[in-house]
Amino acid sequence: MRINDNYLNLQAGYLFPEIARRTSEFAEANPDANIIRLGIGDVTEPLPAACIDAMQQAVTEMGKRETFRGYGPEQGYDFLREKIAEHEFQARGCDIHANEIFISDGSKCDTGNILDIFAPGRANTIAVLDPVYPVYVDTNVMAGNAGPADGSGHYEGLVYMAATAENNFSPQIPDGKVDVIYLCYPNNPTGAVATREDLSRWVAYAREHDALILFDAAYEAFICDPSIPHSIYEIDGARDVAIEFRSFSKKAGFTGTRCAYNIVPRSVMGTTSNGTRISLHDIWYRRHTTKFNEVGYIVQRGAEAVYSPDGQDQTDELVHFYMANAKIVRQALQSLGIMVYGGVNAPYVWLKTPNNLTSFDFFDQLLNEAHVVGTPGSGFGAAGEGDFRISGFNSRKNVHEAMRRVTENLKI
Repeated sequence: MRINDNYLNLQAGYLFPEIARRTSEFAEANPDANIIRLGIGDVTEPLPAACIDAMQQAVTEMGKRETFRGYGPEQGYDFLREKIAEHEFQARGCDIHANEIFISDGSKCDTGNILDIFAPGRANTIAVLDPVYPVYVDTNVMAGNAGPADGSGHYEGLVYMAATAENNFSPQIPDGKVDVIYLCYPNNPTGAVATREDLSRWVAYAREHDALILFDAAYEAFICDPSIPHSIYEIDGARDVAIEFRSFSKKAGFTGTRCAYNIVPRSVMGTTSNGTRISLHDIWYRRHTTKFNEVGYIVQRGAEAVYSPDGQDQTDELVHFYMANAKIVRQALQSLGIMVYGGVNAPYVWLKTPNNLTSFDFFDQLLNEAHVVGTPGSGFGAAGEGDFRISGFNSRKNVHEAMRRVTENLKI
């Protein structure tokens, strides 16, 4: 048998396993160290009570023959998709309908799986932000849409769009034509947001060049500024050129419960090899129903409860809790004279490493001197070298303790 040789083009060590490896080695060498992890974006607080109540009721239903459910609708239950369409999109003036929503088990999966419906190899030119969430890049390498990496870590065949402090995290629109554009706002890792004007420029470009925008809005619930769009579909014309990805993982603490969704409007079109225009919704429906067997009924009932009055209040409390953590991180780092970004409309704080340290050298310093784990910016792309991400996802006690150690022990 033959393997997929594209996997051999992947650089050694996916970012988060590498962080785990270094952290594990330090823990083994320093068994008394109380390590506080502010690296990955995993939640720590309990699920909203409304979601727990709904799932417990669903469990009771599953224990009775008359209310038991087996396989559910492959696109997701109507009760959840209708609530999503109403509360997340129609309430913001977006022309999105329940039959354009697909329930899934995670945005990470969705942003990789969507590549199944695109022509293989390098038929499409793919553009990504730099720094970027690694999954976008690595899944394209796996799919054969990119070649080997160069010395900077950039993969052959991908178009990298710098989004750094130097350009206020607003990347330049490509000069030439690209076919698929990954955008993530609020951004992971930098915490930056896109204005209405920014997104309008991207939609206009996509419409002019027959390009597709893959818009990851997993952190939209953390937007505090009322002028910032939560969905790309708030922009006129976007439903013709964009697919959006959303998740309950951070908004409602579902990282271990697993429920997300994506939106593929019926008006988004692609082109076959013979030039025929075809609906991406229809192709994605075929892929989704063939390779995915739906999120369980119990979990979908829990997700539906997010939109109850109590659920909305409780998820708002979760969001405010993590944003308060991010504020604590920002203020502590600023007190040391470190340049920080993000942490205002997103739960991630992005910082310039002090003393011109490399991203991984600062990772090691932070771990050794403060016993705190963050995420090296270079792991998100070449443009992230010399930067660092700290997450607001942890308990308040741990965040306070981590920042106390940083301000008292970090030698800068």
